[in-house]
Amino acid sequence: MPGFLWDCWPCLEIRAVLCAMGCIQSIGGKARVFREGITVIDVKASIDPIPTSIDESSSVVLRYRTPHFRASAQVVMPPIPRKETWIVGWIQACSHMEFYNQYGEQGMSSWELPDLQEGKIEAISDSDGVNYPWYGNTTETCTIVGPTKRDSKFIISMNDNFYPSVTWAVPVSESNVAKLTNIYRDQSFITWLVATNTSTNDMIVLQTLHWRMQLSIDVNPHRPLGQRARLREPIAQDQPKILSKNEPIPPSALVKPNANDAQVLMWRPKYGQPLVVIPPKHR
Repeated sequence: MPGFLWDCWPCLEIRAVLCAMGCIQSIGGKARVFREGITVIDVKASIDPIPTSIDESSSVVLRYRTPHFRASAQVVMPPIPRKETWIVGWIQACSHMEFYNQYGEQGMSSWELPDLQEGKIEAISDSDGVNYPWYGNTTETCTIVGPTKRDSKFIISMNDNFYPSVTWAVPVSESNVAKLTNIYRDQSFITWLVATNTSTNDMIVLQTLHWRMQLSIDVNPHRPLGQRARLREPIAQDQPKILSKNEPIPPSALVKPNANDAQVLMWRPKYGQPLVVIPPKHR
């Protein structure tokens, strides 16, 4: 027998941590059976009930760390009679992004996803950039290699959060004087639990989740380092939604580029033309 079952069991520890966090959205209690006899016993999703933390230890950048989004699912794969491989895992895409850093009256820097912003695509892949279309390939997926003679029961899990750095000074200026006055971020994601037959490319959506992360940080650049930033509402994030009806995965969520490679950092001055500060990695 392949070692797939034991490879997936470390996720149990992550599930135990998740269950201890509280504020969990769950659809446990009634197993749901899909095509090929794949059964989803339980799905849980939550955002840690803690505020975003702010780090002012650097004289160059402000850092913040948002609470984690977490999801886990318990799945049963029936015996596979043929020589074929199935992967069950999480696929995630960003469906909306606003990310502005205001520098008083001088202007703002903005991380942007042009194709998403212009409505050319519904959502953009949030894959790790290596294992397309999967969010990752450790706890986020489980691979079952057939033929197998008995049910395969496993738990897969994932987590996500933001931990960026924002310059105190205007990013296009040679000055290192702090001018940052506000950070605003609002991003929405769709996360799918998916089973794929790698031999036939058959893809079955087992569960769809929606979640959102919002934050606003006011900054007084004239105050001493360590006393400048203040978190505004919302202090606590809305909890994820586990949909009762699955949504299809748009093609753009399954292929390159991912959000990290497609995003561009713009400088948008109050007066004058916008400038590209950091171009997209993927062109």
